[in-house]
Amino acid sequence: MSDAQASYEDILAPYACKPSESRGRLVSEPETPSRSCFQRDRDRVIHSSSFRRLKHKTQVFVYHEGDHYRTRLTHSLEVSQIARSVCRSMRLNEDLGEALALAHDLGHPPFGHVGEITLNDCMKDHDGFDHNAQSLRLLTVLERKYASFDGLNLTWETLEGLAKHNGPLFKKAINPAKPPSDLAFGFREYLPRQDLELHTYASAEAQIAALADDIAYSSHDLDDGLRAGLFEFEELKAIPVVAQLIDEVMLTYPGAARDILIHELVRRMINRMVADMMVESSRRIRELDPQCPDDIRAADQPVIAFGRNMGNAVKELKSFLFGRMYRHYLVNRMGSKAKRVVTDLFNLYICEPECLPTEWAERAGEPNSAETARVTADFIAGMTDRFAFSEHAKLFDLTRVTL
Repeated sequence: MSDAQASYEDILAPYACKPSESRGRLVSEPETPSRSCFQRDRDRVIHSSSFRRLKHKTQVFVYHEGDHYRTRLTHSLEVSQIARSVCRSMRLNEDLGEALALAHDLGHPPFGHVGEITLNDCMKDHDGFDHNAQSLRLLTVLERKYASFDGLNLTWETLEGLAKHNGPLFKKAINPAKPPSDLAFGFREYLPRQDLELHTYASAEAQIAALADDIAYSSHDLDDGLRAGLFEFEELKAIPVVAQLIDEVMLTYPGAARDILIHELVRRMINRMVADMMVESSRRIRELDPQCPDDIRAADQPVIAFGRNMGNAVKELKSFLFGRMYRHYLVNRMGSKAKRVVTDLFNLYICEPECLPTEWAERAGEPNSAETARVTADFIAGMTDRFAFSEHAKLFDLTRVTL
């Protein structure tokens, strides 16, 4: 470990994840003097094919509906910025927090949550589909660019944080060699190779990345919804914390352009949520008095959280966005089209795996088998929105001559 890395560890809280104390990688690799193991994890995520594809994967609006709406890529960058800043302020490992934030959405299929629901329905007889488990599968199996291993060979702490960023998956320890049959496929596949201790909480850094995700998508979906004209300021006043901020913005900047008012509202919303999270989290950490990262994992509740009032406000905002944005008829229309695209592609590939690109067809088994279903799901999940539309046109437009 370099002097710079040692100095960095000296300023971290005792319960922060320290590179020198990492549980390491599944396949042992020599460390480098210029970057810590968590910095290398972050860099491997950024240079992965899966990360690049997020550029054309839906957040809410499909890629062609406007250049200024969020995609999975821009959302991940915004989550990363929040996670990194909070980790630094709380003396936690910002490199690990950043790596987790950048990787948290890699497993999402095209077309947002509609794409995931549809793909899970298609896979109902073949262990289903879960985007969190798919993220783990991408990072440990499907990314293939290194000579010594499949996946990116990330540290235990990064993989653990991805698997458990929403909390423990079990109430007590399980036998990793024989995971429960109802566990999502990607987790069940990986656990016999490396126990991620799914019965405990993840690190504080992973918990921060998870709440940074909530902050980013709640505030920025509000931004996109206002800019798209799906709802107006007055409608948002039904949510007390948002109403207070709207009044503050209107009084401070009377006569300002609508775009300016939207930005001022959103930045205040982010600041308010981040500040609340840091106050509540600091209180919980003082009460727990953790002396190492494993004390965070063994706690009986998350140490990173909103206070009660803000937690309720965030739930109200999510409920509003669900009804007024995620279920808006314009979004529903695109979702309907996306559902047909994913279903058509899945049904064709599983019945005719020879229609898959050669490298994917070679991994498939017999038509309609579980093996072919999983290969098909992996292939579709990796598609961008525009590639899925293009593949559908090639295969289902009978007047199209070129493929």
